[in-house]
Amino acid sequence: MNIKTADFVCSNTQVSRLPLPLKPEFAFIGRSNVGKSSLINMLTQKKGLAKTSQTPGKTQLINHFLVNEQWYIVDLPGYGYARISKNKKEDWNKFIRNYLDKRESLQCVMVLIDSRLEPQKIDLEFCNWLGEKGLPFVLVFTKADKQSSIKTDQNVAKFRRAIMSTFEEAPQHFVTSSETLYGRDEVLEFIDGINRNFEVPVFNEEYYKPAK
Repeated sequence: MNIKTADFVCSNTQVSRLPLPLKPEFAFIGRSNVGKSSLINMLTQKKGLAKTSQTPGKTQLINHFLVNEQWYIVDLPGYGYARISKNKKEDWNKFIRNYLDKRESLQCVMVLIDSRLEPQKIDLEFCNWLGEKGLPFVLVFTKADKQSSIKTDQNVAKFRRAIMSTFEEAPQHFVTSSETLYGRDEVLEFIDGINRNFEVPVFNEEYYKPAK
């Protein structure tokens, strides 16, 4: 896939105020500080499209980016560490899960995993929630350039074994590096394959009240 354009469209916390679900969407989510913004910028080759920060938990809204005027990258708040109140965190969880569970045009959840770490409970719990809801997802291991390929392969294998304790089949996975562009073509090819078969879903147009 050749990325020609990638543009910010809107930020929101309400599904009803998002763009009409007429184009395929791919939601990117992971633990805070997993390298999500860097990965989005790497995939689109548009530096600064998604805001990167050294402070975990900075993304606090559902951010839509329109790619090639044909499909959306949806940047979701990270789960896990964030310097916010308990009530605020519960609100976040509610609108994130509401988006994932209700959005008609969502095609796949791209769950980002830090390839440098042993399997984390919070990642496995989130994958299990997606499985319980019947939501399609793939694993995207990030920061592969930060260690040897052998160590990355070992951690990927450990995560796949861990997830197999609750899944009949391990989800598809990709290994990426935002620094070296490793894995970029594979992720975009995966998205392109889904986009080719996309059909506009049935939805209640009266439910949506996009922000003006």
